[in-house]
Amino acid sequence: MRVFKFGGASVKDAEGIKNVYDVLQKVGYEDVLLVVSAMGKTTNALEVVIKDYFDKSSALQSSVQEVKKYHNQILLDLFEDDSNAVFTAVKAQFSDLDYFLAHNKSPNYDFVYDQVVSYGELISTTILAHFMNHMDIKTQWIDVRNFIKTDSNYRDATVDWDLTHKNISKNVKRKTLNITQGFLGSDENNFTTTLGREGSDYTAAIFAYCLNADSVTIWKDVPGVMNADPRYFENASLLNQISYREAIELAFYGATVIHPKTLQPLQRKEIPLYVKSFINPLLKGTSVSRGVNLEPYLPCFIVKRNQLLISLSSIDFSFIMEENISEIFSLFHEFKLKVNLIQNTAISFSVCVEDKFYNFNELNAILSKKFKVDYSQNVTLYTIRHFNDSAAQTVENGKKVILKQISTETMQIVTSEN
Repeated sequence: MRVFKFGGASVKDAEGIKNVYDVLQKVGYEDVLLVVSAMGKTTNALEVVIKDYFDKSSALQSSVQEVKKYHNQILLDLFEDDSNAVFTAVKAQFSDLDYFLAHNKSPNYDFVYDQVVSYGELISTTILAHFMNHMDIKTQWIDVRNFIKTDSNYRDATVDWDLTHKNISKNVKRKTLNITQGFLGSDENNFTTTLGREGSDYTAAIFAYCLNADSVTIWKDVPGVMNADPRYFENASLLNQISYREAIELAFYGATVIHPKTLQPLQRKEIPLYVKSFINPLLKGTSVSRGVNLEPYLPCFIVKRNQLLISLSSIDFSFIMEENISEIFSLFHEFKLKVNLIQNTAISFSVCVEDKFYNFNELNAILSKKFKVDYSQNVTLYTIRHFNDSAAQTVENGKKVILKQISTETMQIVTSEN
């Protein structure tokens, strides 16, 4: 079997749904399992619903209505006759959402989050499956929550691989087009869970592993994986081939290529992963598989903006020792600051971090009791894999370099704008 993953951008409207049909006509759909995300920005819209729910906002009904209106317009654009069964199916799913919002008793934000956002994927796959049937492609719609079983760590659930493997290997029909949801699973009580960052890609990898699939293809609005983000770098080039190891290295430094947890099950069975264009589906795209690390061999640029550079030094000029570093990292973990670069000398310790949850001020008050703390806000961290002098110059031109770190394969540069 082949596993295809279509993200929200590929199914954001009626034309996107029709384009998925066109892609399948060109590349084939027998023995294919589609993993599909919520349509467009639906997850963001449902996050507004959740916020209004917890705020007990009078805007709750309005924010729910916006989600309904968006999907209803797509239905009207796809199906001429509103008596089509898909209208009833989608209405029933929205009724389930309304019932949950009216009757839920749990105050647990993460639990509520997973129950609510899941409707994005459930509704998108329902619409897609009905459209494929309407176009005479027979499909099997799969509720992924009956297949991928997890623990109850809502919003970042851990997969029960043994039970999941048993469910998928026994119950997925071959010789047909299977359509299921990305990002979702369920716990032992059958409450919905979500799989965390890049969860839909991970879903595709889980199914591929359990089905011993021939390949996984992630369909995007770009020709494949580029060596740099075209928004920040001119003349970004397509990478034809990336090894599993290199893809994990790139992801570690912050590239949005593929999340490591997606690659790990594929690497174990050496299932190739392709990143291809849903606009030009017959182009080769990028292959992530066993083989050469990188082809063509080019510097790869990763940019992380809005970083915080923190430098700690001993108040009494004593050494920064293992126990100090252990304490510092424990605090970073407690305050949810993600560390992206580390550099230390005998009496100082510098880190470049993301303060995603705006906890630094509170952390700084604690650190300042034991260390001299200097920091620079809104710096940019550039990571260059397979760097050369020209690549470094590209990054450094017109910027103030405030920290640089070099290893055999990788250069990291922290800059502030002049």
